[in-house]
Amino acid sequence: MSDRRRVAPFVALALAIVAGALFYVLAGADSAPNETAETPLLDQPAPVAVGKLADGKSFDLSQRKGSWVVVNFFQSSCAPCKVEHPELVKFVSQQRALGPDGAEFITVVYDDDQESVEQFFAAEGGDWPIVYDDDGSIAVAFGVAKVPETWIIDPNGIIRGRIISRTSADFLGTQLQALRELA
Repeated sequence: MSDRRRVAPFVALALAIVAGALFYVLAGADSAPNETAETPLLDQPAPVAVGKLADGKSFDLSQRKGSWVVVNFFQSSCAPCKVEHPELVKFVSQQRALGPDGAEFITVVYDDDQESVEQFFAAEGGDWPIVYDDDGSIAVAFGVAKVPETWIIDPNGIIRGRIISRTSADFLGTQLQALRELA
């Protein structure tokens, strides 16, 4: 019995070190880019998404029917969001070059304050609508657990795609084009 008492603290310490190392690895892990995921929302009408724009005007996703819409959930302190942002700027530029055939792009702010978001966009660029989801209802409706996350909605308001990690302009453009061709 006395041998067990001497070994127990070392076993507990070893387990604590292993658990701590695992937590450190998982907390710092960055998901692979362009990772898609199944969702029960796929091929269903987009959920209600109502929020406020930076200028205080109301935003309602249902008013965007008639065009392809790409919705990106974002947080200014999120490392993958920061890496992804230049790609989103490039994607928006590509879509605008398509004129009326280009997709609309919208950022939904996930658990962040307006001042931090505005500072980020002022420094990093991006001049598309930014929706503040102050009560988290948009994120909950879409089932967003972490950012970045991007959704593609067709002109009829039906969800056609979901990317649960950072994405690139090329991947997003390719996904959107493939979905357009299926429509």
